[in-house]
Amino acid sequence: MGKPVTTSAQETALACIDGIQPLLSAWTRTIFDLGETAWREYQSAAWYVDRLKREGFSVEEGSGGMPTAFCAHWTNGEGPTIGMYAEYDAVPGNCQDAVTVKQPRAGLSVEAGGHTDPHSGLGIGSLGGLLAAKAAMQQHGIQGTLRFTGEPAEKVRGSKPIHAAKGYYDGLAGMISFHPFYMLPLCNTARWDTHCGAAYSMIYRFICDEPQNWGRASDGAPIPQAHSAVRAPGANDALMMMYMASKALRDSMLTHQGGWSISEAILTAGQATADNLPAGLAEIQYMIRVPTIAMAEQVTAVLDRNAEAAARMSGSRYERHWVSKSRPGLANHAMAGITYEALSTVGPPQWNEEARAIAREVQVNAGGEATENPFIDELERLITP
Repeated sequence: MGKPVTTSAQETALACIDGIQPLLSAWTRTIFDLGETAWREYQSAAWYVDRLKREGFSVEEGSGGMPTAFCAHWTNGEGPTIGMYAEYDAVPGNCQDAVTVKQPRAGLSVEAGGHTDPHSGLGIGSLGGLLAAKAAMQQHGIQGTLRFTGEPAEKVRGSKPIHAAKGYYDGLAGMISFHPFYMLPLCNTARWDTHCGAAYSMIYRFICDEPQNWGRASDGAPIPQAHSAVRAPGANDALMMMYMASKALRDSMLTHQGGWSISEAILTAGQATADNLPAGLAEIQYMIRVPTIAMAEQVTAVLDRNAEAAARMSGSRYERHWVSKSRPGLANHAMAGITYEALSTVGPPQWNEEARAIAREVQVNAGGEATENPFIDELERLITP
């Protein structure tokens, strides 16, 4: 099967991409160097807002009540509204310079924010597609509206549920989601049946506000506040028991098949001195990524039981606070087919000698040996959905 024949509108879009390719690289470096973490992407969001306004878009800043979100529109007459989006949040403690050796960006510690996926490239890649679509619509009289949302805090499943709940995706004829993948066979392709599974994220908060009730003093004192009095272990102990119990039971939460993951982050531990005062507050956040809602509910039930047991054993109580809940994406074969046809028109990535030389530096600096072709063959061919 040969390469699909391009239409004049597609040719215009491709020419636009070729023309702004150096800019896309420079813009990616800009967002990469900002490296702002979830809900703190003030400079990154401001950069996108300014860029979109320069490109003729009307922009609502702080969309959905989120200071680092936005929603942009460009209209070329009546017609369908197509959505796209940018993500631009970085990860704490992953500061890396744009070089082939491990080192933080100038003037920063490795503990600063940095792009690991990187969302710096993901957002700008989407912006490139948006500008190419606009150029084709403008030149060939294609009617319709482009909607481009800025999605902060993706790593904590932040803005998209809020944008959805507040109507920012209403009226869309389609949404183009660009998110490269790094594991075969899902590279250089379009998803067919599997679209971003369910994700539950919650915080378990342990509170020890009556530590004196753990044991009663035998000396008749009405309120046992002496330094030697027996008190509850406290919130830190509850958190650690929750952490270890959930680690130990992880293999028993779900079947050993399909793609799923459970990740945790300790947010708060202690809120007290290192004296004999029991820790009053401790918090741990879990993120569950699974193919189905039933699987997410099953894991949540196990975590709830663990939290209750840990709280009872430590003389604490617990609260569960939801960060976000999202359903699996619905398979859309029509959109997947259109997307893959477009990929086939463009063709797979091709790495020139300059790119290979940089990749060889990475190989050596990572402790390996430089190879003639540091990229696997699959990176330079398309994979059918």
